[in-house]
Amino acid sequence: MRTRGLVMATLVASTAAHAQADDPARWNGDIGIGIERTQASAPGASARSRALPYAYGDIGRAFVREDTLGVKLAPVGWGALELVARVSTEGSDADGPGLPHRSNPRPVGLGTFQETPWGGFFADAFVDTNSGGTLLEASYAAEAPFGSMTFYPQVGIERRSARYVAHLYGVSAAEAAASGEATYVPGCSITPLLQLSAEWPLVGSWVALAHAEVEPFDHAVRDSPRVDTRSRASALIALAWRFK
Repeated sequence: MRTRGLVMATLVASTAAHAQADDPARWNGDIGIGIERTQASAPGASARSRALPYAYGDIGRAFVREDTLGVKLAPVGWGALELVARVSTEGSDADGPGLPHRSNPRPVGLGTFQETPWGGFFADAFVDTNSGGTLLEASYAAEAPFGSMTFYPQVGIERRSARYVAHLYGVSAAEAAASGEATYVPGCSITPLLQLSAEWPLVGSWVALAHAEVEPFDHAVRDSPRVDTRSRASALIALAWRFK
């Protein structure tokens, strides 16, 4: 599963402000390590846990937002037009004889983050250089302080093209003949983005972070023989040092 940034709205709260005031050659933001747990969606598969590095911040015009990295090209509105790339883990191992490994997508494209007085707005348009499919996203992140903690609810919408979905969940005629599964040629997928992130300060510059996400599947994904759930959930916790 692809996790869309542990705290997508952290940029609203801290990183963008630092980038303007500090040395542009200095890293502003968080660096640490996290543990991710992802629910299985393929028949017979098990949930997956893994440790992974965590980074969220910027240095000059370059930035990292956990699984998304890029460069700010030009000012636009309350933010910038950005060249973006995403590190995706949506690929899967072979589900059985005749159903091969599905490699991770490699999305690149253009996007923007708008830090407005009403919260953060994100919009990205990707082309997957692996499958040739497209991925479009738009979301809104709010900030809700609660004592020493801060919560970041995020909602939005995501569209994967038919080619993008087929690369991950389709079953070609050759695969069907080899595996015994039915041929499956999906259409495009349109699903909501439902996420909740939180952060709380620890000692000094240490900060703890948590993120939960539910990815409902529409019929384009749910009808695939490679999928046996109606949705997929993931959770991520991280410990990071905040550079200011």
